[in-house]
Amino acid sequence: MLYEVEVRASMGEVDREGQRVLAEAHAFGLSTITQVSAARCFLIEGQLNQSEVEKATKELLADPIAEVFAIRSLPTQQSDASNGTTAHVLLNVLYKPGVTDNTGHSTKAALQQLGLAPENVATLRRYWLNHDVAPAELSRLEKRILANDAIERVLTGPLALTTIGVGAPYQFRLQTVPLRTMTDADLAHLSKAGQLYLSLVEMQTIQRYFQSLDRDPTDIELETVAQTWSEHCSHKTLAGRIRYSDEHGERLFQNMLKETIFAATQTLRKKWGANDWCVSVFKDNAGIVTFDQHNHACFKVETHNHPSAIEPYGGANTGIGGVIRDPLGTGLGARPVCNTDIFCFAPPNTPAESLPPGVLHPRLVAKGVVAGVRDYGNRMGIPTVNGAVFFDPRYLGNPLVYCGTAGLIPVDRCDKHVSPGELIVAIGGRTGRDGIHGATFSSAELTQESETISGGAVQIGNAVTEKMLMDVLLAARDQ
Repeated sequence: MLYEVEVRASMGEVDREGQRVLAEAHAFGLSTITQVSAARCFLIEGQLNQSEVEKATKELLADPIAEVFAIRSLPTQQSDASNGTTAHVLLNVLYKPGVTDNTGHSTKAALQQLGLAPENVATLRRYWLNHDVAPAELSRLEKRILANDAIERVLTGPLALTTIGVGAPYQFRLQTVPLRTMTDADLAHLSKAGQLYLSLVEMQTIQRYFQSLDRDPTDIELETVAQTWSEHCSHKTLAGRIRYSDEHGERLFQNMLKETIFAATQTLRKKWGANDWCVSVFKDNAGIVTFDQHNHACFKVETHNHPSAIEPYGGANTGIGGVIRDPLGTGLGARPVCNTDIFCFAPPNTPAESLPPGVLHPRLVAKGVVAGVRDYGNRMGIPTVNGAVFFDPRYLGNPLVYCGTAGLIPVDRCDKHVSPGELIVAIGGRTGRDGIHGATFSSAELTQESETISGGAVQIGNAVTEKMLMDVLLAARDQ
């Protein structure tokens, strides 16, 4: 059985989501949209009966004071009448198949704790609009306000679903890439179409390596090399050759990172001698400096610009989630205590009609980014204590989303020792189709095709799972 649980504000209560969408529509100049009401829905699939689903809804899914709910078996033709009117446009916003649905996963686990046995749980957002919306404005509303095409889809009218699951079960297939015989044009095409985003010289280097082995790479070998060689993982620009000119003349950096930040730090450490307050720099997941006799301070910052340009909320979510992870992975684990951020966006009053193809409006980018950082930290119990925002038209195509996390680590837990033969245990959230090519995507140039080609590169963060991971890791550290 597949059930639909629709939850909306009670009569007399404020429909916050409906108000938000209507305000955003008017800010975008969509004048024919005059009424919007909203609901959140759960799709529950499994061997359950109506009374079990109703019990679960009352105890878990709906607020009995501020909300009302309706339960239906799918497919049905009645869901469009649930808001008490028939003269409207009904839109359902769902995740695309394979995209991680954290709320759905959490709901499934909670239902199991109630003694129920759901096979799958998914979530969606539902909107009712006035019936006389202009078709062109309806299309803009769907693409610019209601949904993000990188991870979501919009279904019009009553849901006709018979199951949540889509596609056949995964079956492994060994795939070999015929790299050794490719021409330069073939290599360039493979790099772009395969979302490897390596230069021709880099592709030629990989080709020569596998020619020396007298074999072609498997797809996962090629993906692994591309990921490791990505801007995200190896910082090719920072560590690259840079010719720099100013009023004092010209200088050629063979490795800009080593010759500037790294060299300056090492010079200062030698100068300070016994008063050196750097504990661990340039060798672990985050930097460590002295704090007091019991704990040292650990700090990490990182940008998440490309993902936030395509999917602002999810990009910022995983941006802050990644820098929370890094102090946890430093030494034997630092406890994150607070977050910080710096955001740079295009002006929020940028005319919508002036946006280049494929570019989200800076108002949507700003709201999504701020909410993404805020929500993730709050769900882990880590406050965002300060931040800064800067507006400039040059950030229209690619915002700057700079996230940071500070943590505390015991003075005797700042180093780790890894030996050959030891086992690696990977813990964390399950992987969906979202986040694939996330590392190599950092090396790509953003274009109007990025949302379509690289939409799945933005991972959906899972703060609840990372909070559990943090608790387990710190307990292991202390033991």
